[in-house]
Amino acid sequence: MNDSSWGAPPKAGYWGTPEMRAAPAGPAYDVHDAQQTRPMPNVPDVPDAGRDAESRDDRDGDAAHVSGPLFRDEMPQEPMSTPLPPPPQKKRAGRDLRAAIGVGVGLGAVIVASLFVVKAAFVGVIAVAVVVGLWELTQRLAERKSIRAPLVPLAVGGAAMVVAGYAWGPEGAWVATALTALAVLVWRMTRPPEGYLKDVTAGVFAVFYVPFLATFVAMMLTADDGAWRVLTFLVLTVVSDTGAYAVGWRFGKTKLAPRISPGKTREGLLGAVGFAMAAGVLCMEFLIDGGAWWQGLLLGLAVAASATLGDLGESMIKRDLGIKDMGTLLPGHGGIMDRLDSLLPTAPVVWLLLVLFVGSG
Repeated sequence: MNDSSWGAPPKAGYWGTPEMRAAPAGPAYDVHDAQQTRPMPNVPDVPDAGRDAESRDDRDGDAAHVSGPLFRDEMPQEPMSTPLPPPPQKKRAGRDLRAAIGVGVGLGAVIVASLFVVKAAFVGVIAVAVVVGLWELTQRLAERKSIRAPLVPLAVGGAAMVVAGYAWGPEGAWVATALTALAVLVWRMTRPPEGYLKDVTAGVFAVFYVPFLATFVAMMLTADDGAWRVLTFLVLTVVSDTGAYAVGWRFGKTKLAPRISPGKTREGLLGAVGFAMAAGVLCMEFLIDGGAWWQGLLLGLAVAASATLGDLGESMIKRDLGIKDMGTLLPGHGGIMDRLDSLLPTAPVVWLLLVLFVGSG
């Protein structure tokens, strides 16, 4: 063993007494044996905490300093204990449920009152939601990506698109959309050219994402039973979202799109489909003139698919921006855009299917 306390000759004065130093050499005395059989130094009862045992061994070259119990068996043993498993965590909703319900009921009351009292008032509700949604979207783009889509032409043009869709139908909506996109291109020319392309690209995207899709809700309203068509659209979308949440929260295990929205599950999607199809049958039977139950099944299936895709689409945008919500205007919900995410892409789907099933009148 390569250690300074084994196999090295003793230093002068090691034995400490003249008799030891005068011991005769010969077979009866061997330096190596003397070193091997020398008495073990006394071990103090209390370890000297002010010394470093290893550094002293290297410095003195004699017996190793023992600074603790001599044998491992003398070490105090603490009782072994098996850690208890953590208690199961109760599933929690990601938002303030009471606030979400209160805000949802309030919005529903405003929508129903305006929808069945004066249709023009409901068009105004759509226009306000579009303007606020555009403001939230442009603010987040500017904050997170330094993209400055011009808000003024977007807000004015977006409100005009909703009114044009209600007043003149699809033709009016298309003309207003084209003019709004052109206004975005021209308005941005008043600023320096740096970033022009990304700003106008985001602006044109916002035109189609928010107000253009919202015009289909206004066009639904123009039919004789327009209020009931809009109510069917709203009920099916809300029921789809509720079914996805309820089933996913209780039974969800398999992720639907973990890279986009980790909270969504395939079980939740099945819940959305089942709830929406059941609601579709009831709505087509009792709310829509000339509707049939099988049409309600197809309508509910289409709404569940479009609402889920719309939710995932906005989740993709928010992940790219690195935010959780588009805004904080609605307690328990986030912003207006966080409530429009599934409604906007569902509007053209419902409008088209109802036109195919029962006509545009």
